[in-house]
Amino acid sequence: MNQNLAVADYAVFIIYFIVVSVYGYTVYRKRKQDEQDAKAYFLAEGNLTWWAIGASLIASNISAEQFIGMSGEGFFLGIAVAAYEWLAAVALIIVAVWFIPVYLKNKIYTMPQFLKTRYNESTALIMAVFWLFLYVFVNLTSILYLGAVAINGLAGGEYLHVIMVGLAVFALFISLGGMKVVAYTDVIQVAVLIIGGLVTSYIALTTVGQYFGVGENAIAGFKVLMREAPEHFKMIIPKPTANSSQLEIDKYLTFPGLMSYLAGIWIINLNYWGCNQYITQRALGADLQTARTGILFAGMLKLLMPLIVMLPGIAAYVLYKDGHLPQLVGGKDGAYSAVLTFLPTGLKGLSVAALTAAIVASLAGKVNSISTIYTLDIHKKYIQKEAGEKQQVNIGRLAVFAAMLLAVLFTWNDILGIGGVGGFTYIQKYTGFISPGVFAMFFLGMFWKRTTGTAAIVGVILGFVLSVLFNEYAPMLFGNETLLYTAYPNGKGAFEIPFHICMGLSFFFTMLAMILISFAGPKVNPKAFEIDSEMFKVKPQTTVLIVITLLIIVALYVKFW
Repeated sequence: MNQNLAVADYAVFIIYFIVVSVYGYTVYRKRKQDEQDAKAYFLAEGNLTWWAIGASLIASNISAEQFIGMSGEGFFLGIAVAAYEWLAAVALIIVAVWFIPVYLKNKIYTMPQFLKTRYNESTALIMAVFWLFLYVFVNLTSILYLGAVAINGLAGGEYLHVIMVGLAVFALFISLGGMKVVAYTDVIQVAVLIIGGLVTSYIALTTVGQYFGVGENAIAGFKVLMREAPEHFKMIIPKPTANSSQLEIDKYLTFPGLMSYLAGIWIINLNYWGCNQYITQRALGADLQTARTGILFAGMLKLLMPLIVMLPGIAAYVLYKDGHLPQLVGGKDGAYSAVLTFLPTGLKGLSVAALTAAIVASLAGKVNSISTIYTLDIHKKYIQKEAGEKQQVNIGRLAVFAAMLLAVLFTWNDILGIGGVGGFTYIQKYTGFISPGVFAMFFLGMFWKRTTGTAAIVGVILGFVLSVLFNEYAPMLFGNETLLYTAYPNGKGAFEIPFHICMGLSFFFTMLAMILISFAGPKVNPKAFEIDSEMFKVKPQTTVLIVITLLIIVALYVKFW
């Protein structure tokens, strides 16, 4: 044992590990009769309940980059970062009502299949290969590395590679059983994640209350946070002026006030939740009502996430500013780990279990999506066209193992430089460059019949090129001010355009180019999806869930505007 974790902490963690493993094996044994059915393996077709879908969506979404990275942004920005989570709930409503019906009506099981059905095989192949590289070398590696670093810090700082391998093996154990095992173990994972996260937030607030002399009371501690850091409880970051400090400029570069709400944050959320195999796969095997209810349930759970992943960061900021917290290891990303040091024995083990649950669930969900895309969209179509059900399942399992092995190898000595920029920034940087083009391609493909395959290919390439242009070269070419944007010093003598604004500009010009190219094509596109108003009708109970979610979000924005 070491100074950070006691015997009781390890005991709590081991109990969590045993419960998840035994439950996962039990689910696997029950579905063993369907083991050779490829669609049952990849999609758990027709067998997932709404609560399993919703819990699995959250468990796959919340990982180390949220616990560590978002808590760090809470330390730096404050509650403004909660917009990612609260607007994600709105995005999930949009996906449930308008996107999922299109996928299910057209029997779409993978995102490349959508592109092939709607556009052409070239578009599908290009994006299938791209997604595989993105998922393996950006998402898997960053989740694995950042998660291992976080747990290693709590375990004494000497076990990084052991923890990395342990996380990978644990995730492999779950994911080799197929989507049903992944989804139902995610129910336990998300329960541990939420309970452990709430406990951490509660202890953080009571600690603040104790140090500031208002008693060990969470509500009193929250009031102390609002009193000591009022600037951290504003949803809108003000635009810098000539007299602004570098800190104020850096905050605006990270989250550019109202400009974030015009395009950037919507592109991030709608692309992530609506056009992402990793996420939509949970709902693609269910009927419409089950899928919708599960997605809306996930939206309601998203409302809790800032309390779990962002509030500890603000508490760390107040404690750090007042001298009650030692220097953070790793800068702002060390905020969450620093807060965990205040937890009593046993509860610290629960919080580590919550962090592990988030990491393992995300890893398992990601490699399951990788195996699905590789098996159904590449191997079955181009390598082994005659592969039967049993062969597809075996190929999928080999793909799971290969993807995880590559992720471990590339994070072993931080080959990709993830640690240099931080896992959260690493993911945002490299997925954000492609998001505008991909979302434009999916959005027009679903809802505008005239969109052509040529426009789709041009859109995804142009979206990437424009993202690079606006992020890397536009400030250099045009200086610090133009009619389109304002760039600000990034502290190193250069100018930088806020990332969300870059995404908005890229999306706007990509959409414009795709529309013009499509107008030059045939007026009637035979590959367009058939859409009718009946697809989008919602049942009364679904409407109630939507209204409750929206009212909560409005109330939160009114409170913290």
